[in-house]
Amino acid sequence: MSKQAFYKRLKSNKTKEVNDKKLILMVQQYRKLVGQQSGGIKLYAELKNEMVNQDIKLGRDKFYGFLRYYNLLIPKRKNYVTTTNSNHLFRKYKNIVKDHVPTRPEQLWVSDITYIKTENGHNYLALVTDAYSKQIMGFKLANHMKTSLCRDALAMAIKNRKYPNEKLIHHSDRGFQYCNPKYTEFAENNGITMSMTEQYDPYENAIAERINRTLKYEYGLKETLKNTDIAQKITKQAVYIYNNLRTHFSLDLRKPAEVHLNPNIKYKSYRKNKVNLPELTI
Repeated sequence: MSKQAFYKRLKSNKTKEVNDKKLILMVQQYRKLVGQQSGGIKLYAELKNEMVNQDIKLGRDKFYGFLRYYNLLIPKRKNYVTTTNSNHLFRKYKNIVKDHVPTRPEQLWVSDITYIKTENGHNYLALVTDAYSKQIMGFKLANHMKTSLCRDALAMAIKNRKYPNEKLIHHSDRGFQYCNPKYTEFAENNGITMSMTEQYDPYENAIAERINRTLKYEYGLKETLKNTDIAQKITKQAVYIYNNLRTHFSLDLRKPAEVHLNPNIKYKSYRKNKVNLPELTI
């Protein structure tokens, strides 16, 4: 190796070292803002302009290699604790949205409950999410799983509607909270049509379960929190970030709040075996 080539390589290595430190800081700052589970594709899409401004020339594949080299890839995790009790005598509604996809915001809402651990025992988080835009429309966290938990989340969702004159379907599992007449009558009195899962199918309420997992693993709700007050504050912050800052593959790397107000995307199903599903007609 010539002397000129040696110093050229030395300079290149120093530049790479400096750029790697900059990139690590970018990744850490973005994940601190949006969530620790932001993967390579989203990171590259969101950081690409900043990389150009910092004169860092790195393609997508090399960016993945950078994440792998510095152990910044997201490890796969497994989690599930059931919060559904369908062993009750309340009326169970038919699944009227199975194998159909929404075409606009506030055409289909999905609801579910997940648990949050605290030092004083479990808390429970009820969520109402728009299936088309993925925006969390309403939520409620408390230290019980009474029907009022879900009803309060639905009340918030109704208050946050942007298209109140459009027809709307509410889809959930067959838990007693969602089948309780106090809940179903409240929904129907607000012009909402009820729909429920009919059998165990991972896609029947996939959106709600996916959002539960995202909030818990990306925004600290998976950890054991000190008390309900802290859990409520973290939940409120997590919902804001999820709705307004976090990009989604299913939304063409756009944010839920943006898509909810500007609904110009084609709905993408979470099914692994992609099939052309008919559109909802309500």
